[in-house]
Amino acid sequence: MAHAKTSYVCLSCRASYKQPYDRTRQRTCPRCARPLIHAGSAFAAPRRRDTAAWRTLTVLLNAGVGFHKSCCGGPGYRPRTLREVRERMTYSQRSGEPIAHALVRRDVG
Repeated sequence: MAHAKTSYVCLSCRASYKQPYDRTRQRTCPRCARPLIHAGSAFAAPRRRDTAAWRTLTVLLNAGVGFHKSCCGGPGYRPRTLREVRERMTYSQRSGEPIAHALVRRDVG
């Protein structure tokens, strides 16, 4: 039986690739040869020309937020706009909560 595939992302090329998960292997982008970031099996890439969505995704992935399936379906809440990211970053600074935790909060306030 084949292993399930997961998404790897190149932020500079704005490209996503589905490949079998292997913790020991470093994936590289076929376009630019930079390392790919493991995004998770529940990841859905935005359109390449949607720069705002890719900036939001860059913040999430660089903060360590992935798109992994949970026991009940998808990965849970993830901000979709830069405004939502800014709100959660501000909340993180004010409350002292780690950025990765604040980014996945549905409500801040």
